[in-house]
Order: sequence, then structure tokens, then C-alpha cells
Amino acid sequence: MTHLADQRVTSAEVSLRYGARTDVGRKRNENEDSLLAASPVFLVADGMGGLEAGHRASAAVIAEFQTCVAGTGVLAGDVVAAVERAHRAVRVVSDSTGRGAGSTLTGLVLIDHEDAPHWLIVNVGDSRVYRLHGGNLQQLTVDHSLAQELIDAGSLLKADVATFARKNVITRAMGADNSSPDYWLRPVVTGERLLVCSDGLSGELSDESIKAKLTLGGTVQQTADMLLAGALEHGGRDNVSVIVIDVIAGGVSSWHGVPIDGDDHAHIGDTRTDDTRPVQRVARHAVR
Repeated sequence: MTHLADQRVTSAEVSLRYGARTDVGRKRNENEDSLLAASPVFLVADGMGGLEAGHRASAAVIAEFQTCVAGTGVLAGDVVAAVERAHRAVRVVSDSTGRGAGSTLTGLVLIDHEDAPHWLIVNVGDSRVYRLHGGNLQQLTVDHSLAQELIDAGSLLKADVATFARKNVITRAMGADNSSPDYWLRPVVTGERLLVCSDGLSGELSDESIKAKLTLGGTVQQTADMLLAGALEHGGRDNVSVIVIDVIAGGVSSWHGVPIDGDDHAHIGDTRTDDTRPVQRVARHAVR
């Protein structure tokens, strides 16, 4: 059993502030993004398929998480079940179209785990979750994209992704075969700021620019508005969706008695969470 600050805390005791924006951008005719920002669920889905199919796919993903909204005591298994339902829902949408449809799914859900509130982070595709704490910005998800695979193989520099001709090619999508989600589990930390966004933001703004806007000290809604405005000013070539979350109270300040910084992580059984290895065992344990 893990002990956090020698006391039991539940997700119901966590105080959050959050703001969200979604926009069609300056080049697209329709917004295929959908988002959900209602505690304890914070998700972005970026639809693909054109015409109305992309929006239908992303909306179908988000709809499967509505049962978790305003709930208390949400567990990992609830999230895993919603992801599985969302996969099936997108397949139904895709089968009803002539050209197919898909969606990314990225975000985090506040859950109870081992006597403490945790973020269960989920990712399929190339939308992202970032965390700002102690002046450090950290990308918590790993893109399922051709660009990321080439970066991992040493064939592409991260600095060159912006000009990479196939940077928008993703390798996993909701509703597609061989597209299992990645999960990460992290303790909720008082004072941290989290960002969930579609690639309409991360594709326009560098991590340095995102960090600057997150650290300017505005409210969560002001910050979401500022990030969206920055993406539009930089070109707005895609739909843009942004959720900004501040943990005001109820999180932990120490983990195993050690102050938490950007590199700390939790244990799930004998599987350790970190920045490079998703915790697939979260899903396996949750559905037993």
C-alpha cells in the first residue's frame, strides 16, 4: 500500500479550476474537434473523415465519458470501459460513411487510486497533455504519429517536425484496428497546471511559446483564450481545442515523503510509471 503524506485523501476533496475553448481555425470550414471539460473528466477528441464524419466521430468519443461527469469515486476501470465503448462508437460512425472516420482521444480523468487522488491520463493519436509545475513544462503523453516514430528511431530531429511533409500522419486512432490506448497514472499535485490540446495548438506553437502563455499568471479561462489566440495568430491551419486545469487544493505535496517535481512517478504493482513507458497494466488490473 502506498502512503501519501500519511493521510487518506479522495478525489472529492480536490479543488480544481478549469477553462476551455475550441475553434474552427482560419483554414477549415468545420470544427471536427470535440472536448469535455467537466470534473472529473478533461478530454479532447480530434475527428478525421471530412464533411460531418470527423465531428460525428469525435462527438461519439466524448459522449461515452458523460457517465463519468460529476461522479465521485471514479475508478480506472470506469475510464477503460469508456475508452472501449468509444472505440466501438467510432467504428459505427465509420461504417456509416463512404470514406471512413476516426478520432484521436487525449486527456485525463481524476480518479481514486490507493487512498489518494490520481490523474489517469489516456492517449490515442497525437493530441497532447502537458503539465506545468515548478517552472517546468513537461509533455505527459507520447504522440502516436509517424513523426514520433522517426524521432524515436533517430531518423528525424524534433526541431524538424514543423517542416516534415508527413507530420500529420498518425499511427493510432479511435475506431481503427491495432490502436490500443496508452495510459499513465500520476498523483494529483496541488499547484500544478495541466493543458489538454489538439494538434491545432501544438502544431502552431512551440513548447516554449506554450510554456510562456501558461506561466503569465492569467486565470484558466484567460490562459485558454490566450493559447487559442496564439494558434490563430500563427496561422490557425487546423481546428484548435484547449483545456487548462489548475489544481487549487486537495492534491499531495509529497510522494513517499519526497517533494514532488516533474520527474516523480508512481507505482502500480510492479510497473513503474514514467515519461516513456505507458502503464498498460492500469487497464489490465482495472477490468479484472
